[in-house]
Amino acid sequence: MSMSRRTLMAGGVLAGPVLTSAPGLAGGGAAPAADLPGVYRTKIGDATVTALHEGGVKRPLDANFVRNVPLAEVQAALSRAFLPTDTLPITFTPLLLTLGGKRVLVDAGFADQGPPGTGGALRGLAFAGIEPGAIDAVVISHFHPDHILGLRRKDGTPAFPNAQVLVPEAEWRFWMEDGRMANPPEALKATLGAVQKTFGGLKVERYPWDKEVLPGLTALGTPGHTPGHTSFRLESGGRRLLIASDITNHPALFVRHPDWSAMFDMDAGEARATRHRMLALMADERAPVAFYHAPFPAAGHIAREGGAYEFVPLQWGVELA
Repeated sequence: MSMSRRTLMAGGVLAGPVLTSAPGLAGGGAAPAADLPGVYRTKIGDATVTALHEGGVKRPLDANFVRNVPLAEVQAALSRAFLPTDTLPITFTPLLLTLGGKRVLVDAGFADQGPPGTGGALRGLAFAGIEPGAIDAVVISHFHPDHILGLRRKDGTPAFPNAQVLVPEAEWRFWMEDGRMANPPEALKATLGAVQKTFGGLKVERYPWDKEVLPGLTALGTPGHTPGHTSFRLESGGRRLLIASDITNHPALFVRHPDWSAMFDMDAGEARATRHRMLALMADERAPVAFYHAPFPAAGHIAREGGAYEFVPLQWGVELA
């Protein structure tokens, strides 16, 4: 007997992985993979955490991506993870949290402003039966375009028209500095353009580190990737989830090799120190962790492996607890 979307949504719960038609799994007329929603819902205490697969891109791999080791070492790490050695897959996973009856999005993806293969978070929300207008808050971790562009649609209208938008105070202070906006350094022009395009005329509230952004969600200062980069601790019903944002890019590279420096890290030394500190915390606490760029559903645990760390993906269908 076939299972309809209504059956999956009975009771408002998508338990574990949600599968829809895919090429090779269905008859003729199956939707292209890029159009399929990716939704994975689990529980942390009384809170619901829904991973939304925004999509992904492949970027050519060259010596500039990891700046402090030879390309051959990077390719060996990718080969060990059964990944191509000439390109790097980069995926994006915003999280939808249900906290105290409110729907809270952590990072916004691209909406309809991203490269081909993205925009999946809005499709995932629609599949889960959630209108964009029903999002109560969007909490931004940092201002790189893949995290903020989704606050608006291509026509400039707010993607989440009723949402409170919360941004890190330290991140806002850096990117909105008058001199930097007026005379942007070449390396920052693209991000500054995205920041201006996204936040111009948009009402935001700024939050500090080491405080609750919303009840149950605490901001953790994790700078280096950007000056105000923020991770989060979600606590509910005696359970905990660490939301790591971009302290690593692909875990096959930067969890196993925390001293490697990605081209996206604005302060490489500070990013390495933050990565070591947070990976040690995750391993010691043994709490589940969610990343923005890990393979979907982008969650699992961090284990110590010799003098470094290993990302252990969650087992689908088992609650993070």
